[in-house]
Amino acid sequence: MRIPAKLVRRGAATVELAAVLPLLLFLFVIGVDYGRIFYFSQVLTDSARDGAFYYGGILQPDDPNEKAALHSPYGTHPEAALDEARNLSPQPTISNAVTGTDENGKTYVEVTATWEFHPITHFPGVPISTTLRRTVRMRDTTGLLKK
Repeated sequence: MRIPAKLVRRGAATVELAAVLPLLLFLFVIGVDYGRIFYFSQVLTDSARDGAFYYGGILQPDDPNEKAALHSPYGTHPEAALDEARNLSPQPTISNAVTGTDENGKTYVEVTATWEFHPITHFPGVPISTTLRRTVRMRDTTGLLKK
């Protein structure tokens, strides 16, 4: 007696799915982690930029001769930087602002934001945590840093 071809292939799709599904799920989770690390890197960059804006007095709401700190609701540049990163837990570490002069004689302010990223995946070869560090160096175009 001959068995119809439909009955012979009945469970083949299930077996193929069971063989490929773990790999597909792993790739999906890795893609989600890549998106998360990219998003958090952008948040840290924006956070460091806000700290540099505040410290350098680059955001001038009214008078170009006054620092933004005089018009800001924040007391320090780390507070201004952490406001941008309020959705990160724990809060990132904001460095002390570093001021200096570059090779062209222009003054600048530099602020660094650091945060520990913990991925969803805990597979062999995937680190348990990664330190994200973003530094923003902003040139002083107002001349306020020299004061």
